[in-house]
Amino acid sequence: MSRKSSDQYFRDSFLFVRSKKPGGLTMSKISYVTEEGLQRLKDELDHMMNIERPAISKQIAEARDKGDLTENAEYDAAKDAQGILEMKISKLKDTIANSRVIDESKIDTTKVQILNKVKILNKKNNSTMEYTIVSESEADLKAGKISVDTPIAKGLLGKKIGDVVDVNVPSGIIPFEIVDISR
Repeated sequence: MSRKSSDQYFRDSFLFVRSKKPGGLTMSKISYVTEEGLQRLKDELDHMMNIERPAISKQIAEARDKGDLTENAEYDAAKDAQGILEMKISKLKDTIANSRVIDESKIDTTKVQILNKVKILNKKNNSTMEYTIVSESEADLKAGKISVDTPIAKGLLGKKIGDVVDVNVPSGIIPFEIVDISR
């Protein structure tokens, strides 16, 4: 990747927001998602806030009613669960706030980019695979959707049909040929 395209990727992939912390700016990663993916995130947040949060509050209240809190394992467990849930809620709110819905009708299929379906040929074993490149929050390997942050997707981004890409995966370097790009 050339220096210019690397800088452009960095600017396009992060949102700089004012912070009260020293230095004044903090980075938040932008997620590009489909309308369906954004709705799924919102539904998950709604479930956490309106079902899971009240259930944990009820567990805390029940444990508190049992008396001494210093040696109350149920209370400690419920407070830990509450902390974990609040962290998940905060992260999910941040992800939703920094999500950008992609207009699927404007997706270019001349080169690999997010939301493209890419058919690739593993040159080592001649097997063909087909993946749709999606945001991390929409990744589902069983459904053939891989995150844009995976080594395979990173290696394919910006390439065209017929290009051979050497992808560095945990088992070594694998050459893939791009056979087809579609929506």
